[in-house]
Amino acid sequence: MVSGKFHYGGHRKHGDISEFPSLLAGFRRLFPSDVVATSPKCRALNSTRLIRMIAVFALIVSGTAAVAGAQWAAGQAPQSPTKGLQTSPFTPLEQWKVALLSGDAAKIRAFYSAHPPARVVLASGEAGADTEIAFWSGLKVRRMKIDVVQSASPEPGLQRVVFQAEVLSAAQTKPQTVYINDAQLWQKQGEQWRIAATQRSSPSRLQQPLDTSKEIYVPGINARAEITYALNLATQQHKRVLVVFGANWCYDCHVLDRAFHRPDIEAVLKPYYEVVHVDVGQGDKNQDIMQQYHVPMAKGIPAIAVLDSNGTLLYAQQGGEFEKARVLGPEDVLAFLNKWKPA
Repeated sequence: MVSGKFHYGGHRKHGDISEFPSLLAGFRRLFPSDVVATSPKCRALNSTRLIRMIAVFALIVSGTAAVAGAQWAAGQAPQSPTKGLQTSPFTPLEQWKVALLSGDAAKIRAFYSAHPPARVVLASGEAGADTEIAFWSGLKVRRMKIDVVQSASPEPGLQRVVFQAEVLSAAQTKPQTVYINDAQLWQKQGEQWRIAATQRSSPSRLQQPLDTSKEIYVPGINARAEITYALNLATQQHKRVLVVFGANWCYDCHVLDRAFHRPDIEAVLKPYYEVVHVDVGQGDKNQDIMQQYHVPMAKGIPAIAVLDSNGTLLYAQQGGEFEKARVLGPEDVLAFLNKWKPA
């Protein structure tokens, strides 16, 4: 995204739930108002019910900052997507998970609506159930943990579920843990619950936040004083100073912050670095500090500079290396920290 003369890279100023496009627009396309029941076992979705369902569903998933119409994500202080919404168990979701663990494409297919056809929204565009079934069966799920953000029924016969899945995948030679954000709309068809629509992110190696409500960059903080304080601590404790330029609206800044709290990464970060978060606002704050450390705002945020305990610049991010933190793996972050930690 380009905002004025500043390029913010892969994240959007007004909300970005990893690679999710707008659900408000996406689900309106998926369920046009002329969808009607084709059998007594297939519920009709009339326009009034559809619009109400979409509006609530969009509040949960579509944005992580100020998305139009999304109260939990509006303004300067986005709230958790679960605030004010009831979360309850949904048995069909667990049954779907069992089918994924089996790896049996036929069992997985049974959970997707055929009439009307299930619709799938991806970053690359809209697809059908075959694409989704191929994705999940091809992932070769060996272990799966589902963290449900919200599971609730807007009305009888419909269930919306938003979750993040932590998956041990055997799709590669060496099994890897990947994270997937998913939003599903389930419809009861006769006695069977089936997925009528789904929207998910691509697998990522780092855990993706579902909102940007955490205040990483505290407004009004004197960044130069913070750096000076960190340098004093670094001198006493034989550490380096990691200066992280970013903003609270920046999705990838939250991805990187969450990565810093992983046990494997924290084991290197805490003993060897003092971390200072420097708020860049909308590209109009602390630009003098970015320039001092030769970190170009035009290459996006989050951006990193590494200082030794004397304040000497050891590393300056000039190629947007962390700007799309969402595509990095934990090994990438660890390699960087191990490279620049003190001997």
